[in-house]
Amino acid sequence: KGFKSNLCDWLGKTLAYISLSPLVILVSFGTLVIFRRDLHTITFLCGTLLSEAINFVLKHVIKEARPYKARDNFTEFGMPSSHSQLMWFVATYLAFFVIVRLHHGNSSCPWENLWKCTVIICWFLLAGTVSYSRVYLEYHTWAQVCWGALIGSLLACLWFCLTQFILTPLYPRIVSWHLSELLMLRDTTLIPNVMWFEYTSYRTESRTRQRKLVSMKSQ
Repeated sequence: KGFKSNLCDWLGKTLAYISLSPLVILVSFGTLVIFRRDLHTITFLCGTLLSEAINFVLKHVIKEARPYKARDNFTEFGMPSSHSQLMWFVATYLAFFVIVRLHHGNSSCPWENLWKCTVIICWFLLAGTVSYSRVYLEYHTWAQVCWGALIGSLLACLWFCLTQFILTPLYPRIVSWHLSELLMLRDTTLIPNVMWFEYTSYRTESRTRQRKLVSMKSQ
């Protein structure tokens, strides 16, 4: 099958959309950082961008061309695949995050464990699908996507260890800086369920303000 015919069939079109996942992830990261301002999310994003920078350097050091039929559409090198490396970095890091850092009450609850396993499996399936799409659409060879997956996974392991054992203990000090207060940076490491915490905080504050409003009107 030729390059153009691959893009024309339904599977090729579906995989072409799926291969846009890295872009969606980066946009989502930016949105989370702007609206959440959580230090761990910022650290995660920094690790992802560092992985992309390493990928750029490796491509220009190795200088391996893409498959022949993709050279008319791409001028950059293909080893390792940046899409594959980013997806496997994110999937591997999130697997460690869900297992080690994410705690919602009783971690031994069967539903809790099932939910965690489902999240991890879905992310690795997405990473595998994106990697496969790069080969199917003839943007990369199998070697290029496999090396991208391996490098991304190894970098994720290293970055998670750095975050967990070196950077996380520094978060309380960082959020106390004046600049951090101006930027409203927050450290949610010790909060087991951030969504529930924010919900109860908003509800409590809303009820308090409502009582004050009623009290002022009655005077």
